[in-house]
Amino acid sequence: MSIKVGGAFRRSGGIVSAIGKQLKLVNLKGVQRITATFDPFDESAVPTREFVHHLSAPKISQTNPTCVLKTEVVCDRRPPSIVFQLIPSVQAEAKLKKIELSSSNLSTLELLKLCNKHVSALAPKEIATSVVKTKSEKKAGGAGGGGKRR
Repeated sequence: MSIKVGGAFRRSGGIVSAIGKQLKLVNLKGVQRITATFDPFDESAVPTREFVHHLSAPKISQTNPTCVLKTEVVCDRRPPSIVFQLIPSVQAEAKLKKIELSSSNLSTLELLKLCNKHVSALAPKEIATSVVKTKSEKKAGGAGGGGKRR
């Protein structure tokens, strides 16, 4: 009798690939302003700073160019937090004005997962537009045997 093989056949990509995968899913279309508050002398502020660094990347900021990213550096032992203020149309739909993440005991990956779960899910859906075809595409995709008619 043989024993069946279980588990994955290859290793996972690790924390870096998991963060990259979550970054591809981030959508800030429903957000008006992001405010990150942290005390730089607190050990738990490092993941919040990394999260803000990832949100400031050009690919993420292209999802909503009007979104303002603001960092507040305080020195009063306050735990780090991130506040997402939503646009008015999303506020009416979701019935809340802002989403606040207390990030004191969370890693960067966990912050990205929470952002995708709660913020990216509220982004307005894009309406599919009709595809415009050129003459050559219409001829190639046309019915029948092609060629000239007589």
